Amino acid sequence: MGNELHNSRRAWSVLIVSTLAFTVCFMVWMMFGVIGIPIKKMLNLNATEFGLLTATPVLTGSLIRVPLGIWTDRYGGRIVMATLMAVTIPAIWLMSYATAFWHFIVIGLFVGLAGGAFAVGTPYVARWFPKNRQGMAMGVYGAGNSGAAVNKFVAPVLLVAFGWTMVPKVYAAIMLGALVLFWLFSYQDPAHLVPSNVRFSDQLKALKDPRVLKYCQYYSIVFGGYVALSLWMVQYYVGEYGLDIRIAALLAACFSLPGGVLRAIGGILSDKFGAHKVTWWVMWVSWICLFLLSYPQTDFTIVTVNGPTTFHIGLNVYAFTALMAVLGVAFAFGKASVFKYISDDYPQNIGAISGIVGLAGGLGGFVLPILFGILLDWTGIRSSAFMLMYGVVWVSLIWMYWTEVRHTDVLGGSTAAPANDSCASAVAPRTSLRPVR
Repeated sequence: MGNELHNSRRAWSVLIVSTLAFTVCFMVWMMFGVIGIPIKKMLNLNATEFGLLTATPVLTGSLIRVPLGIWTDRYGGRIVMATLMAVTIPAIWLMSYATAFWHFIVIGLFVGLAGGAFAVGTPYVARWFPKNRQGMAMGVYGAGNSGAAVNKFVAPVLLVAFGWTMVPKVYAAIMLGALVLFWLFSYQDPAHLVPSNVRFSDQLKALKDPRVLKYCQYYSIVFGGYVALSLWMVQYYVGEYGLDIRIAALLAACFSLPGGVLRAIGGILSDKFGAHKVTWWVMWVSWICLFLLSYPQTDFTIVTVNGPTTFHIGLNVYAFTALMAVLGVAFAFGKASVFKYISDDYPQNIGAISGIVGLAGGLGGFVLPILFGILLDWTGIRSSAFMLMYGVVWVSLIWMYWTEVRHTDVLGGSTAAPANDSCASAVAPRTSLRPVR
């Protein structure tokens, strides 16, 4: 009894301090979402260049996730997370001295390493909890996504008071403080490590499973879309509605905050109702919201018997913000439910699989802002960003229907694949389904 209580206290200490560390890492990762606006004016960037500027940190934070996840399995989350945070501090500080576009791109690549923290903390915290509570644990940790909202509260205040160059300096100091707290209150359990006789290639075998590709698609919209919109929304409010940057950041936080904090609730719901059911509803809610958000501000004239009559159709700032908040809640639940799939299907290989799925989500967050900028420069329509995401959600819905919903209806039961029992046999066997005639 005493040992169980001791382990429980350690588990919650690890979860709390890891979530704090991830929140700070995510805040740093999203830094360009606010300070990118004065930098854009300073360097006279177009929309495509602005998209590249904001997305650059997301690239390295995504690419590093697979090796980080594997290293976490092999060496433990405590040492990997601490090392990752320490490496980013000098780059964050140097950002304040950048003056040319290429300076921001190069330094941003190193700052972006902070985004890899997700692939470290997810398997690290999950293994401290029993299987029936892993969805909750990963959901709470994933709530560190709310660092995107924290960035929108903190950065504008510093920017207006001291200029944008103060933001990286303060963020570097915050990262250092978070690193110290993490090291003091986190723990390592050798029982959580992958056995030394398991080879690197064994850990990657699960990547051959087509289900992993499907989970990548889901995560590219619920996480990649969340990251992309968190970076894009402040300048969207400024350009579309003519708001001050502080008001724009506050309204943008109405999307970022629930999109991060409520991930824990998504984990609890996934534990209770299953990953499939939660993800299915997330996609449909996202589909509806993005359909409404896609409609551009439109004026059209109808010739009536009494002469021409002009109508205006478009979302005002209040309706737009309300839809974004609903979308943020849906994305929060979806981020948790996708990783519930992973903990169910790959309990012994969470690090490697969460790394590759996190990579796909991060690449979505990298590619989407660039595509937003290209579409805006090409069409001149700001809501084209939501049109693009609407199409991505369509792909996820169709894929989910054909691989999960349709098969469930045919068999009259769940088609979830059995969980893996070992790293050496990373791909779980799949039931062969006969086609409907």
